[in-house]
Amino acid sequence: MKNLKALAMLALAVLIGLAAALYAARWAAQRTQVAANKVVVAAVDIELGSRINPQMLTTVEWPAGSIPPGAFTDLAELQDRVVKVAILRGDAILDRKLAPPGTKGGLSAVITEGKRAMTVRVNDVVGVAGFALPGNYVDVMINAQQDRGRGDGPNQVSMTVLQQVLVLAVAQEASRDDLKPKVVSAVTLEVTPEQAEKLDLARSVGTLSLVLRNQLDKDSAGTNGITRAELLGLKEVSAHPAPKPAAPVRTVARSTPKPAPVHRDCVEVIRNASSSMHCF
Repeated sequence: MKNLKALAMLALAVLIGLAAALYAARWAAQRTQVAANKVVVAAVDIELGSRINPQMLTTVEWPAGSIPPGAFTDLAELQDRVVKVAILRGDAILDRKLAPPGTKGGLSAVITEGKRAMTVRVNDVVGVAGFALPGNYVDVMINAQQDRGRGDGPNQVSMTVLQQVLVLAVAQEASRDDLKPKVVSAVTLEVTPEQAEKLDLARSVGTLSLVLRNQLDKDSAGTNGITRAELLGLKEVSAHPAPKPAAPVRTVARSTPKPAPVHRDCVEVIRNASSSMHCF
């Protein structure tokens, strides 16, 4: 009799345990079940300026509540689109990362609307030892001879002509992922039409230098340039010195001469031991 009661209690405990396990499993399943949608992501690393093809893409389940704006759900929508920023494998393909439909691939696809790409010759010094890489910002300086006019000799001057200029490419490389310095012979800069005119004139009248900027520094430095004389603390000497001022004219006051005495004939008369002078 006692054994039957013990077996009944054991069976009841097992049933309660199974019921609790089933309830917990169902509750956990409900908590982990999240609505998801398919989103197109990069299957490989896609370089800046590349044209997209289906082999570069795949789809993954993405939580419906956190799908980024501009994401794509259909691979066909991305056929032949051009990326204007590098996209890493697994990143979602977003509309803001793509050039407008119909854009040709290459460097022209990444130029900001309203700006131009212009290439300048550099060497290991001008190119900041190869550290001016695509995606960096630089200032452009010129060292030239300044014509002072009036027959004076030229004056050497160095000044900043452009500031906060984006480096689009070095040589024929536009990738922004490789951070290794590259010493090249040409650097392509993104400039406005007005800046392009300044840069073209600057490289024809003097020697250019690139000055690497901090990527977070957006301030413009207001400088007036510096001349050789200012750098060395010298006084500039003009080739045509100013004429010396005329000596002041001294005025001498002349006194009126006294009239010369008039000579008269005089006779001394001696009379009784006394003498007197008579003039006429």
